[in-house]
Amino acid sequence: MKKATTKMPTKMPAKTPRAVAPRASGRRSNQLRPISFVRNFTRHAGGAVLTSFGDTRVLCTAMIEKGVPDWLKGKGTGWLTAEYAMLPSSTLGRKRRDTAKPDGRSVEIQRLIGRVLRSVISLDRLSEHTLFIDCDVIQADGGTRTAAITGAYVALCDAAATAIAKGLIAASPVTGQVAAVSVGIVNGTPMLDLDYSEDSRADVDMNVAMLADGTFVEIQATGEHATFSPPQLQAMLALAADGIAQLHKAQTHALREPRPA
Repeated sequence: MKKATTKMPTKMPAKTPRAVAPRASGRRSNQLRPISFVRNFTRHAGGAVLTSFGDTRVLCTAMIEKGVPDWLKGKGTGWLTAEYAMLPSSTLGRKRRDTAKPDGRSVEIQRLIGRVLRSVISLDRLSEHTLFIDCDVIQADGGTRTAAITGAYVALCDAAATAIAKGLIAASPVTGQVAAVSVGIVNGTPMLDLDYSEDSRADVDMNVAMLADGTFVEIQATGEHATFSPPQLQAMLALAADGIAQLHKAQTHALREPRPA
């Protein structure tokens, strides 16, 4: 008797491709949200910039004042420090103020902002002055830390010009240009400048800060819901580099415009 045989198909059926949800905004995967910098947004700070990345809005202020932390006194050098906070109405549900207990996320972000901005200033040129950076999120729709870094750079440049005009410092401490952007993988697709609807369901979330010469200042990458491969990492870094180059151009354009009275 012949043995019963089972014929195997010559070709395996093709797998159904994973559906890629379209971006709610209609943007391409490599497209930034609309970006704007409104300078001199408030009166008293040396630099005050309302920064918008789409519906994310952050008020970035910079002030240079005499004095440094105790551990720097007498060393002839200055310091830059940053603070970050989200206003109560910046999110859909009211966010409690960080008055009684420091918010761990806010502390981590303000340290990030300070580290990144110190990469583009000469502390020696501050001559025992402190440059205070304050980033207050007015409205959050994803990417608040990267919007804060990018807008704070513009505010920092304005504050330096104000301090020179007032005779506080002799020369600008700004030595370079920096901006930051978020990238991630959503439904298997690398995407640039995530809004909240994308960030909240991203498989991978990354924040990148870069100088205008193309070097990296900081990379924060987390596999929120999945791991990611070296090719996916390279794809995200390439998206970030292209996006940050556009942000550098936007910063330069804003700073070249006459400063509003």
